[in-house]
Amino acid sequence: MGVSNDEFRTALSRLAAGVVLVTAFEAPLDPEGPKGEDVGMTATAFMSVSLDPPLVLVSLRNGSRMDDLLDEQPLWAVSVLSESQRHIAGRFAMKGRISDRLLFEDIPYVRGAATGALLVGGALATLECRTEQRVPAGDHTLVIGRVLTASLPSADGGPLTYFRGRYRQLG
Repeated sequence: MGVSNDEFRTALSRLAAGVVLVTAFEAPLDPEGPKGEDVGMTATAFMSVSLDPPLVLVSLRNGSRMDDLLDEQPLWAVSVLSESQRHIAGRFAMKGRISDRLLFEDIPYVRGAATGALLVGGALATLECRTEQRVPAGDHTLVIGRVLTASLPSADGGPLTYFRGRYRQLG
């Protein structure tokens, strides 16, 4: 017995969540080949874990590109998206999407000094992280990262939230 996937999904859709873009840089396989690639994914399962040391957690679907990448290398970043950045969240949440390189093409960003990962311009906050622990949890992996840098690129607007299966604004 137990709850069905649909019942579980419907119940948890009533929990509002902040929306972030998780990014990492995938180094080239061959030093003489292509330069490497930036990877990004939208996440709503993101939270603060500890103040001392500063730790955050993101939940990644097993076998996803980001899960595979962060299993190989420990450096990644998070951009807390503002309500005006709904298009970014939708773009990086698409299944069967085009190359991440093309998805980043018209988004303002800077490259993080500590991780080399992209940080979205105009985000409410950005964090650069190093994986401390990976915890298997059902069909996901919980990645706990130590925060290496934190900045507040924009104070404009409110947070982008996800509630009842849609992106929303507070208020």
